[in-house]
Formats: sequence, structure tokens, C-alpha cells
Amino acid sequence: MYSSPLQRARRTAILAGFDHAEVTELLREVDYGRYEGLTTTEIRDRDPDWELYRDGCPGGETPAQVYARASDFIDMAAGQKTEGRAIAFAHGHILRAVAVAWIHVDITVAAGLLLDVATVNILRDQGDRGRVIALWNAS
Repeated sequence: MYSSPLQRARRTAILAGFDHAEVTELLREVDYGRYEGLTTTEIRDRDPDWELYRDGCPGGETPAQVYARASDFIDMAAGQKTEGRAIAFAHGHILRAVAVAWIHVDITVAAGLLLDVATVNILRDQGDRGRVIALWNAS
């Protein structure tokens, strides 16, 4: 079990019954730089064509950095003795990046994944068929 270091993710892990999730910076929400604290609407008022996974954030993370962090999380979780299973409590944008890194597609694909709060998502390795998103955004 893994959690972002941010309180809302750690609290969710505890509420779900996972009091001792391993905290990792790899699951921290995307660094929005100068856009931190702004809503998507406020950002698009300044930059109407802005898209996080294509453009990143000025003074924050680039899409390539977010994808690399998501890939690093996958590698870390896969290297742990978890009997092939890992649970992650984190934030929408980084979890969407983890999903696309899991299936080895471009980070821009994450923009097309709707992810609501408090949902269950299952990423699975199907062996000879490769990695799949087996369940997404289930309440």
C-alpha cells in the first residue's frame, strides 16, 4: 500500500482501513508551479488552449517529468514484495499519469481519462497480452 505524502491521500488511506501505507513522493500531486491554487477555468482564462498533459505548468512540472515520476512509481511498486498487488492512494492527475505509463502510451492520453474522487481503478498485467486498464473510475 502506498500513499502520497499529502494529508488528503493519507487520510483516505486510513479511512479505507490502510493505516500503514508507505508514503512516497512519487504519488504527490502534479507540481502546478505558478498555476498552483488556480482552477482549470482560471488557468484557461489566462491561456485558453492550456492542457496539463500537453503543456505542463510554468514553474512546475513538465508532462515528461510527470510521466517519468509515474513510471518510477510503477517500477518501485513492481519491485516490492507485494505478491503482485499494490494499492495507491493519491491524486487525480498523477493517477491518470500512472495509468497511461502502465499501458505505455503517451502522457497526452491521460487528458482523456475521467477520474472522479474516491473511485476504484485496477491496472493489471495480463501476462502474454500485456498491461491493461481492467477497471477505471468505478464508484
